[in-house]
This record gives sequence, C-alpha cells and structure tokens, in this order.
Amino acid sequence: MNRGARISRRRMVGYGLLILLGLVVVVGGYLALVPPNLGALASHPQPVADYAEAAQRVAALQAQEAAEINPACATRLLTHGEKTAKVIVFIHGYTNCPMQFAQLGQQFYDLGYNVLIVRQPHHGLADRQTNDLTNLTADEMVAYGDLLADLAQGLGDHVTIAGLSGGGVIAGWLAQQRSDVDQAVLLNPGFGLKAIPAPATLLVTNLVLLLPDSFSWWDPTHPDYTTGGPMGHAYPRFSLHGLAQQLRLSFAVRALAGRTAPAAPSILVITTGSDLAVDNAASARVVADWQAHGANVSTYEFPAALGLEHDLIDPGQPNQHVDIAYPKLIELIDQ
Repeated sequence: MNRGARISRRRMVGYGLLILLGLVVVVGGYLALVPPNLGALASHPQPVADYAEAAQRVAALQAQEAAEINPACATRLLTHGEKTAKVIVFIHGYTNCPMQFAQLGQQFYDLGYNVLIVRQPHHGLADRQTNDLTNLTADEMVAYGDLLADLAQGLGDHVTIAGLSGGGVIAGWLAQQRSDVDQAVLLNPGFGLKAIPAPATLLVTNLVLLLPDSFSWWDPTHPDYTTGGPMGHAYPRFSLHGLAQQLRLSFAVRALAGRTAPAAPSILVITTGSDLAVDNAASARVVADWQAHGANVSTYEFPAALGLEHDLIDPGQPNQHVDIAYPKLIELIDQ
C-alpha cells in the first residue's frame, strides 16, 4: 500500500469515528432531552351515573380478580350502602396492593366516608415473584386513574383521591386532568428519585425503556420482603421498566403543570423530610408550577426528625409510625 493510500485510509477511519461520535452525541442528546412518547397519554372520562352503577362495576372488578389475586390484595369497597357526602379513593404504591391502605381506609370509613381502594394493573398477584410488572405502562396508569375518578362520582358528593409514591403521580395526573376530582392528595409523590440525579432522570428513564427489563430486590436480606411476614402482600422485587413507566407519567404531569392550571379545585401535597426514596425537590417544582397558575395547592412536610419512612402508610412496613402519620393525614385531608 502506497503512502497516499495509507493517508486516505486514515482519513476515512477518522471521518467514520467523527460520524460515530456525532451520532452518539445526537442520540444521547435526544435521550436526555426528549421525554418518552408523552403525547400518547390522554384522559378519557366516563363517570358512572349513580351509586348502583358504581357498586356494580366494583363488584365486577372483584369478580375478575378472584382467580389469581392474593386475597389480601383484592379491590376493597367500604360502603355505607348509599352515596355519601364524601368518598375517598386510595391509590397504593408501586409493588404494594390495596392492603397497604386497609387500616387508614377503615378510619376514614368510620368518619362517614365511602372508601374505595382498587388494585393497580399487574399488582397483587398471588405469585409475589411474578414478572408481570414488566408489562406495566403509563397508558395503563392513566386508564386506571380515569376508572377511579369515574367510579368515585357514584360513591360520594365530594371526591378525594389520594395516592402514595407512584400512586401519588397518578393522583397528580388526575389533579391536572379531572375537574370532577374535588381534592387530589399526593403523598410522597414519585416525580423524581433520590437514586438518580435530577438532571439525569430523563436520560436514565429513556435508557431503561430501551434496554431489556431487569428486576431488583427491595431488600433481599429482610424476611418481611422475601418470605412474607407483615409485608407478605407486597412484591419483594420491582421491574425497572415498570418504574421507568411511572417516571414517564411523572414527566407528563410535570410538562402539563408547566403549561396549564390543574383541573382539580383543590390539591394537597404531603412529603416526608426523611424520605430516602423520592426527590422532594421534584415535587416542589410541580407545586410551584401549579401555584404559578393560581391553583389552590397546599403542602405539608413531616419533619425529618420524626424519622418517617417513604411508605408512611403500610402498618407492616418495618420502622413504621402510623400512630404519628395517620392522625395528621386525617387532619389534613378531612377538612
């Protein structure tokens, strides 16, 4: 090979590397800046006509669950037998199930509320190590949220929907979309995660959704997660794809909050100062956007000194302090 040919070959290799580097920069920039298909997410309200229709539809949901659901995780309706002045709907967190809110729901029932706790898609299966969470999508969460708001219209005159963590993101979506939700309560909402630096959240979400799914243990050393015990109703593992889909929904809520006022007349955002799971600053940014539109948004943070965990609801959670959390939550919500 003569000298001219060698120079030409080096130039071609150099050009190829530059093109490859350019592609990496473009793709990386796209993944870091463009949220994953948010335009496909839309609310489609179909509210029930009355109490009888709501009760019938809840019974149908419960019948569909019977074959494969952990009995502790079935959809729950605590009803006074008719439409009441107030209804509260609870949305459990990622990998948990309606059992999470059973005790708090009972306390609201005792206050005169009708109480509805519906199992999220792919949650609460009898096989606690199922891989079904890999199928969870933000689109399903949106449809699930609409179902809750639809059913609530027949169960109470004043509708409160309260969600924890990923359930708090769904409550945030409903706050943005549904004017027939009188009060949306976001409990430690997962708009961002402590484990991911805020500027990298979108990039990580896109990368996770591009790669094959994998599962991680919450705590493989703790018997309550791996073999049952008080947390035997919850999954001991979580799907990274499922978690990324929750973040996808969070990006949709954040984008909408930046552009338009929420539809819900009242929003309450409750955070925990000692939360090690979610990024409270991400929630604060959503609150600031809503308040900038003049929305009725109030906030409360449990002091870090109390040492409350991210899941401040489930009595089976290790190091739980529901004796502190429940009275304050009832005080804040039942006004």
